[in-house]
Amino acid sequence: MSEYQRKLETKLWAIADELRGNMDANEFKNYMLGFIFYKYLSEKIEIYLNQELKEDGVTFKQAFEDSELKEEVEAEAIDNLGYFLEPRCLFKNLIHKAKNGEFILDNLQMAMNQIENSTMGHESEEDFENLFEDVDLQSSKLGKSEDDKNKLISKVLLHLADIDFKMEDTEQDILGDAYEYLISQFASSAGKKAGEFYTPQQVSKILAKIVTLNRKHLKNVYDPTCGSGSLLLRVSKEAKIGEFFGQELNQSTYNLARMNMILHDVRFEDFNIQQGDSIENPQHLGMKFDAIVANPPFSAKWSSDKSFLDDERFSAYGKLAPKSKADFAFVQHMIYHLDENGTMAIVLPHGVLFRGAAEGVIRKYLVKEKNYLDAVIGLPANIFYGTSIPTVILVFKKCREDDADILFIDASKYFEKVKNQNRLRDEDVNRIIDTYKERKDVEKFAHAATLAEIEGNDYNLNIPRYVDNFEEEEPVDLDAVVREIRELNKKSAEVDKEIKKYCDELCIEAPLNK
Repeated sequence: MSEYQRKLETKLWAIADELRGNMDANEFKNYMLGFIFYKYLSEKIEIYLNQELKEDGVTFKQAFEDSELKEEVEAEAIDNLGYFLEPRCLFKNLIHKAKNGEFILDNLQMAMNQIENSTMGHESEEDFENLFEDVDLQSSKLGKSEDDKNKLISKVLLHLADIDFKMEDTEQDILGDAYEYLISQFASSAGKKAGEFYTPQQVSKILAKIVTLNRKHLKNVYDPTCGSGSLLLRVSKEAKIGEFFGQELNQSTYNLARMNMILHDVRFEDFNIQQGDSIENPQHLGMKFDAIVANPPFSAKWSSDKSFLDDERFSAYGKLAPKSKADFAFVQHMIYHLDENGTMAIVLPHGVLFRGAAEGVIRKYLVKEKNYLDAVIGLPANIFYGTSIPTVILVFKKCREDDADILFIDASKYFEKVKNQNRLRDEDVNRIIDTYKERKDVEKFAHAATLAEIEGNDYNLNIPRYVDNFEEEEPVDLDAVVREIRELNKKSAEVDKEIKKYCDELCIEAPLNK
């Protein structure tokens, strides 16, 4: 990490402290991330239109004041950026007012409304609709009076104004990285509630590297529980992605995902993020994807309604995942969407490896009948925000190169402890990926188990059955122990003798061991 990045992150977290006393982290993230997004959209449209109008010898502001150019400028922005913002609503103009102590809440609300309203009736409408709905400028948590609210928001925006996100540097993604940094910080500070929308970067890196292995270009990538979209974007750091698809149940997190896409310069026509339950109300049925990644909520509840046995996502298995554990329902849903030459990687709790009943039937079908399971990677405990349970990555392919075995990796002991959290180091990630690539047995770490081995274990995939990580204790030298005990007894006798001598002088009974 560069020194600039380090200072940037420190400053961003300091800004968050302005709001910390008024509300919990899960609430103030809506304001913090919303204002960053507004600043980004404001600066982006000004840079873009000033560049487009350069040959005409006018600025965005001047063109907007020209009745002949005004409509052209607006159409240009909507066609290429997906939204429009009037010069008077630009971030820098609000900052000018804030510096003069003027009331800015009405102008800020107008700016956010204008961004959303400008997209209505256009291709980008769905991607911008209700993006700022969680930025409630009327909330009493911002202050008792309108003046109190205005002072707090002005202070936050003025802090943001001091940060140069280097928007004109196309080689850097400082704003996007800063945004992801804040998301991770909110997740770690707020625990489970905020951690639901974020997968730790190192885990994301493993998933992304696996689904892009030996591929420089992917037609598309999909995440059925996309959270803030960070996992989808992580895949794009490993390969060039044509289109991004995702679905997210939580409305606020769905808004974050769309913001995150736009902040990382993904064009509005190149991503399709939908809101809703991907199992009960799927939004991308019929579509197939080159790569699928997911970190679903562990052992979530779902309806497990019998009608799903007629759903082509589940019908072939003959069994549905239990109501109390939707883990395999997510697996089945993702396999349905996986293209013939695609790869999917999903993070799940360890229980999916050995639980019986319906889950045992589904697991056996995937391994024995379809032979889709490619690898099982055990991760350390306590690496996810809000839960300390150990987790596992399952890798599936419909057309496997090594279809005679399944690779088991036990990476549970390779991590560093950071405060109360365990964290995968770069060397731990590389160890996993290198082992997955080479697909060779590594003592106490990896084993390529034949399908016959797995059948012999009745399709129980518990990692210790395949990777022996038992650490033998050093043998005890009993002769040395006996000698040590004799030496201690000898010293004890000498001490008793000394105590008795002092007690005799005092004419009292000595407290000796009988």
